[in-house]
Amino acid sequence: MRPFAYRRALDAEAAIAEAVLETPRPGAAFIAGGTELMQLWKAGISAPAEVIDISRLPFDQVDLFPDRVVIGALARMSDVAGHPSIRAECPAIAEALLASASAQLRNMATIGGNLLQRTRCAYFRNAALPCNKRRPGSGCPAVAGENRRHAIFGASEHCVATHASDLAVALVALDATICLRGAGGERALPLADFYLVPGSDPTRETVLAPGDLVVAVEVPRAAAARRSCYVKLRDRASFDFALVSVAVALEVRAGRVSSVRIAAGGVGTKPWQLGAGEAALIGAASGGEAFRKAAERAADGAACLAGNGFKVELLRRTVERALAEAGAMHVHA
Repeated sequence: MRPFAYRRALDAEAAIAEAVLETPRPGAAFIAGGTELMQLWKAGISAPAEVIDISRLPFDQVDLFPDRVVIGALARMSDVAGHPSIRAECPAIAEALLASASAQLRNMATIGGNLLQRTRCAYFRNAALPCNKRRPGSGCPAVAGENRRHAIFGASEHCVATHASDLAVALVALDATICLRGAGGERALPLADFYLVPGSDPTRETVLAPGDLVVAVEVPRAAAARRSCYVKLRDRASFDFALVSVAVALEVRAGRVSSVRIAAGGVGTKPWQLGAGEAALIGAASGGEAFRKAAERAADGAACLAGNGFKVELLRRTVERALAEAGAMHVHA
């Protein structure tokens, strides 16, 4: 292991300054729960010159306001999944978190860390193999290789790996905003805009600038959020990355769909909003026929590889199932 410096940040400003202002170091990394960084470090994929411990910064609360729910970036996944406000106001978040990783990891991992998981595949995790995300210009062997688990949306010739976070899919469906703090001050943007498709530079996965901290996620309080759900299909029922997952936030008034957002995981290089499926539902009578028609549009624009064409039909069926579950919440409300 290469030598590295360790610092414990006393406040957010000190953490940011340590990363980019006072002692700029290539490869400086923030650490809180450490479940993502340590995994990459042990695999030889990450080797930061400096580790800045932010685990004691005051960003670990869940707060309920009249118009929004605010989730601190350092809140533990297990704590958020069990929080009464989360379960009542945005159940898709709780369901997505409980479908993520193992219970032991959820007790350590933070919300911010989960959202910052690297987009990865087996080629990325094996340091002996080519991968444009690890070694730019070395190629993407998944394009012509083993690509059963890879993306059908947002891919490029340089990278076809899928985004890893279950939570991010639920948050995109709930129209969440991510709050950042960096050397230039504070800013917020829709989580859907936070992630980048690989294009010609798959090493850049988010809009984060050097030294930026994720401090919170804000979710609007809405009727659709209270009738939201998350459905995940995977190879192993215990814990695994999604083959296909779908989050739905649905509002029905007088029997017709007045608001809907549908996002999918396991199929895109970032959490993928299914706009065609949403458009097919607005104004339609809530129920099986409308849900089937929306599901048929869910895979519009998909570009399949040799091994992952099955995801098209799997995605359609998962969208229909998730819509039915969200619709049933209105029936029983």
